[in-house]
Amino acid sequence: MKTQIWIAVSVYVLVAIARKRLGLEASLYQTLQILSVTLFEKTLLSCALQASMWARIRETSRLILFD
Repeated sequence: MKTQIWIAVSVYVLVAIARKRLGLEASLYQTLQILSVTLFEKTLLSCALQASMWARIRETSRLILFD
């Protein structure tokens, strides 16, 4: 259990550092959301966190009830 907590804290700190260095205006939650969607894609971190990725996440996160 302690290991999972330390890993979560480490990821949180690393993402906060990356967000600050890249000068992102998005919140930490939004940044983590983008990274969770692009986790297994081979893209640069700066490219994944660009504004064009926001539209992609909005499209994929919608629940389609009727066709």
